[in-house]
Amino acid sequence: MTDTIETLAGTPVLVRPPDGAPVRDERDATDLIGEGWYRGAEWVLLPAACLSEDFFRLRTRLAGDIVQKFVNYRMGLAVVGDISHHVEASDSLRDFVRESNRGTQLWFLPDAEALRARLARP
Repeated sequence: MTDTIETLAGTPVLVRPPDGAPVRDERDATDLIGEGWYRGAEWVLLPAACLSEDFFRLRTRLAGDIVQKFVNYRMGLAVVGDISHHVEASDSLRDFVRESNRGTQLWFLPDAEALRARLARP
């Protein structure tokens, strides 16, 4: 399947399907951001299944590198799906997810409907 553009709560979102191309490194993140910009997206909905296990191991710095790309290009990133097994295994990741969800740039959410609800908030 290919990435699609959906409007969630009035916001254009590039949606990667769960069986879409993986985001393994900064270059993949930059390509995804570029596609989003080209297609007019303000946010990217990225299934957790498209991220490598290293993303969820903060000591690899992969999450920080990928998230920094989204911050630099001012595009929101929503990681969607069940990451509970990763969070349960790491206090650092649990803190990272909690702090990210308090912000406006990176959210970890269970599904697209949760993203729609979050984007609808004033």
